[in-house]
Amino acid sequence: MRVPTALVGCAVYRTAFDQQVRLLLVDSGRVDAELVIETTLMLRDTAGTWHHLEPGTGAALAPVLDLFGHTVRLVEVRGAGALLMAFDSGMELRVYPHPHYESWDLTGTGVAPITVGPGGHPDWDGQ
Repeated sequence: MRVPTALVGCAVYRTAFDQQVRLLLVDSGRVDAELVIETTLMLRDTAGTWHHLEPGTGAALAPVLDLFGHTVRLVEVRGAGALLMAFDSGMELRVYPHPHYESWDLTGTGVAPITVGPGGHPDWDGQ
C-alpha cells in the first residue's frame, strides 16, 4: 500500500465523532478525503500533552475538535499500518493497528483508498 502523502497540505475541514472519529481533509481542487478512525487514537495537543482517546466516548473526544482548521504537514505509516499525522499547529495524531478490529480507513478524491484491518498491513511504500 502507498502512504497517503497527498494529505500533506490538506486542512482539517470538519471533525465529527460518535462510534468513530472522522476528519474531512481538503486541499481545494486537489484532495477531498475522509479519514475514519475506529480504534484508540493518541493526540498530542499544542501544549505537548498526549491524550489517549477512544471513539464512542462522547465529550472525552473534545481534544479532536482542536484539529479543525489546521493543515497536515507530515503523514507517515509505520510498521503494519501505524498512522502518524503532524499538523502546522504542532499537534500530532497517531493511530495503531488493532489485532481484532479495523483501525483506520481513508477514502475520497485525490487519495487511494486505504483500510487498515485487523492486525494491520505489512507492506507500505512511499515513505
